[in-house]
Amino acid sequence: MALSLSVQYAVEAAALPRWRLRRWIARALCAARDDGLVAFRGAEISLRVVGLAEGRQLNHAFRGRDYATNVLTFEYGVGPDSVARGDIVLCLPVLRREAREQRKTPLAHAAHLTIHGALHALGYDHIKAREAKRMESLETRVLGDIGIADPYAPR
Repeated sequence: MALSLSVQYAVEAAALPRWRLRRWIARALCAARDDGLVAFRGAEISLRVVGLAEGRQLNHAFRGRDYATNVLTFEYGVGPDSVARGDIVLCLPVLRREAREQRKTPLAHAAHLTIHGALHALGYDHIKAREAKRMESLETRVLGDIGIADPYAPR
């Protein structure tokens, strides 16, 4: 499956090189393709790593919430060319804080949020319980394949 990935760094994120983000997104896309909820042959994804100010501004502008959140995803759907398109924004300071609070490594939490964002870009959601279960199951499977524990398991 073809993946076009653009990565932008508004903040220093040495632990999140493009190759690592690409690997996580590619695994999420393969799992989604196998799941069959969304039919697509390729994906064009932009991922931007931001700080608190930009994370807060984007969350406020697009969701009406005046705080920085861990991940924002903008899904543009699958075009007539069967290519799924979307943008993912990771807020690094929030990611790091949550990792500390949840007693996870920042890398494990970054993998989870990146995979979560990629699935959102394909149209997956977690508003309804059944949708949440499907999305979380895919996330857990992909994370398990790369040696990361189930982020939804009780700690």
